[in-house]
Amino acid sequence: MQRQIYLENKSWQEGLQLMMEKLAPTCIPVNERIDVRKTLNRITGELVRAERSSPHYPASAMDGYAVRSKDTFGVSEREPRWLGWNEKAVQVDTGDPLPEGMDAVIMLEEVLQQGEKGILIQSPVVPWDNVRSVGEDIVEGEVLLPVNHRIRPQDQGALIAAGVLGVNVRRKPRVGILPTGDEIRTPDTPLEIGDIVDSNSTVIASLVEEWGGAGKVWPIATDRPEELEKALLAMANSQDIIVFIAGSSQGRDDYTSRIIEKYGTLYLHGAAIKPGKPVILGEVKGKPAIGIPGYPVSAFITAQLFLEPWVKYLLGLIKVTPQTLEVSMTKKVFSTLGSEEFVRVKVGKVGERWIATPLSRGAGVTMSLVRADGILRVPRLQEGFHEGETVPVELLRPVEELGETLVCIGSHDLAIDLLSSHLKARGGNEAIASAHVGSLGGILALRKGEAHFAGIHLLDPETGEYNRSYIERLLPERDIALMNLVYRTQGLMVAKGNPLNLTRLEDLTLPGIRFINRQGGSGTRVLLDYLLNQKEISKNDILGYEREEFTHLNVAVAVASGAADVGLGIQSAAQSLGLDFIPIGEERYDLAIPCEFLEDLKMQALIAVVHSDAFKEDVIKLGGYDVRDMGKFIG
Repeated sequence: MQRQIYLENKSWQEGLQLMMEKLAPTCIPVNERIDVRKTLNRITGELVRAERSSPHYPASAMDGYAVRSKDTFGVSEREPRWLGWNEKAVQVDTGDPLPEGMDAVIMLEEVLQQGEKGILIQSPVVPWDNVRSVGEDIVEGEVLLPVNHRIRPQDQGALIAAGVLGVNVRRKPRVGILPTGDEIRTPDTPLEIGDIVDSNSTVIASLVEEWGGAGKVWPIATDRPEELEKALLAMANSQDIIVFIAGSSQGRDDYTSRIIEKYGTLYLHGAAIKPGKPVILGEVKGKPAIGIPGYPVSAFITAQLFLEPWVKYLLGLIKVTPQTLEVSMTKKVFSTLGSEEFVRVKVGKVGERWIATPLSRGAGVTMSLVRADGILRVPRLQEGFHEGETVPVELLRPVEELGETLVCIGSHDLAIDLLSSHLKARGGNEAIASAHVGSLGGILALRKGEAHFAGIHLLDPETGEYNRSYIERLLPERDIALMNLVYRTQGLMVAKGNPLNLTRLEDLTLPGIRFINRQGGSGTRVLLDYLLNQKEISKNDILGYEREEFTHLNVAVAVASGAADVGLGIQSAAQSLGLDFIPIGEERYDLAIPCEFLEDLKMQALIAVVHSDAFKEDVIKLGGYDVRDMGKFIG
């Protein structure tokens, strides 16, 4: 089968509108009747009326005595009156039906005296005083809930009180989800080289459930057209919406689009979005059919753009516009013209300013979605945003939580990740949003007012001391406190068993040894350059010196995967990946905190965690750390 090029490059809005215009008139929401006790969060399919009044009998609204109001006329403080039991006064509790013939209730506290002959009162009551009349709350036949209303717990209570036992609600849209590809494996399958685990099906099924639908994942289909056709027809016969999860590999998208054309109509193949360009929109047997790209971020974004509106439509709802927040960008964001780009960002409030830091933009970087606080949309005819520019961000977390987020920009360390976890475990909304830009990048972020604190480990080659001289030189007008977090061991990370027998820094210059470096400005890079200078080793003699990673874990992964033979990093990163480690020295890792933030409640919470025994114990378990000065402020 000959490969097709994307048919179009329309905006996603045009593609969705075209699909809706063609299919919406024939795709009608379906109702089902269910027990009112099972209707929580379901959507009403028609207006709901009361089956009975509430209360359905005259009831006492107070604890007291039921009386005939006419028997109290003329009573006063000067002329109190006794009302005899049973004939003129009957004791009642709140909610009790009024005895026949009685039309008012005297509260307990308004009775002067009670005795064998009855109650003594000193003030009159009017008809229906302290009485809930029939239909006071709900009148039989009145409208309780409108159509397309999401049923809440309080709505269920009103329905039951009004005698409504069953409700016609929108049937949950049935979404068939078909993962495809020869290389795709179920989550419980051991992976071999070239295999890809199917995480997208779970994500999309859960999104569908979150939106109010019912997702059903089909068995993985290989790239054979006849298998895809069989699955498509089965889904078209039983589901309300059809979803294909397919990547952009040779031929597969062509199969999907050709099969849709064979049994229905293809509306769009390729949208002007990034990530998610290879999306497919069509119809099979009157059912919406959506081809979602296989990269995790692309799958997530295209599901939100194209699948969510259909699920909401079949529920009688519209997609709610996400809450937005005006933020200042900490970095310049570049984007290519022609496609609307969805950039994942971390968001925090530093001082009085909301700031956002872009995360990794790869379509396969799942953790960019996990870590993201919001989505920045770059219009298709714009090349990006400048550093410091104020832009709107669509929030993925409540703004109240973001206001409790501490922004950490600087050097990466596993203890920071652990610190964030311990902070969250306190039960509050405090959290840490971290960006790994190296120690110098962290100091610059403090200078620009973009962070609450920075993790730094910068060695001064002249004095052999850490951090203070850089703070004094680069932030001369800021009052910065240095709080020690850990002392950590730096060294060479090599494959398990050290097959190349690398034992010292000089071995980096051996022929064929592939090195993986940290980025310029990182403390590890500064340390490496210092040690190379001491040993008179030229960086030009090191194969891979220019090849950079932004975290210790990424360096460790490069070594563990065989992409590099050796890298410089911390012992805890090597230990977490099962690598051998050759120590070359200890360094001090501090948190640089502007003094104006020290009294902030969320910073106080962080400092309390740093001083806790539980945090210290967990850091020690990581390996390669000394906590002798943890939490100590260093002059």
